[in-house]
Amino acid sequence: MISSATTTARDYAAMDDAQLVACVRAGEREAFRQITQRCNQRLFRVVRGVIRDEAEAEDVVQEAYLHAYQKIGNFRGEASLATWLTRIALNEAYGRLRRKRETVEIEVMETVMDAGNVVPFPGTESTGEDPFRMAETAQLRRWLEGAIDALPEGFRLVYLLRDVEGCSVEETATALELREETVKTRLHRARKQLRAALEDKVSGARGGVFEFMGARCARVTEAVMARIEAMPGN
Repeated sequence: MISSATTTARDYAAMDDAQLVACVRAGEREAFRQITQRCNQRLFRVVRGVIRDEAEAEDVVQEAYLHAYQKIGNFRGEASLATWLTRIALNEAYGRLRRKRETVEIEVMETVMDAGNVVPFPGTESTGEDPFRMAETAQLRRWLEGAIDALPEGFRLVYLLRDVEGCSVEETATALELREETVKTRLHRARKQLRAALEDKVSGARGGVFEFMGARCARVTEAVMARIEAMPGN
């Protein structure tokens, strides 16, 4: 077992994912803290895209991290660590929905979309300091998050991973267990509908939706680390 003095001296932030995983496997729990800090934003956004409730999404993300910590020995590096964690988080989210009997089949949602259920979409955020523009930006962001919520789930998750998180087609397909062509098709349909409403008027707000940084990110990380600490054998 690595001593606490040794782990304290390690610069986990400078490590790549494979190194962090190796440290966690060696019993260095603090390495897992760095993993959560790197992946909190993506996991929250994706889970929030399924659960559509912020408080419950945070809880699901915590549970996903605990499962990942316990299963870290199963990570083989065939996909990125973030993709592996995304799959675990999605499984936890869908399991939560199944227990609540609220799951909706993607095929049904696509039928609704094809029937003309078009949801408009925004996209720019002002970086000015004018308080009126800042208030307008906050309103646009709330509108954007509501519009994303209204998308059929299959399109919503693809959009969040591709355009908000910046994942590749391949990574998105792996995370969602879809064919790459399906990812491209769903993203195209989502963009087409969302672009129809405001076009260039709000084109820069995407990176700020479902923000999960600062205190919120730290809160989830600390909660996860405390629960790991309380696990039997730690």
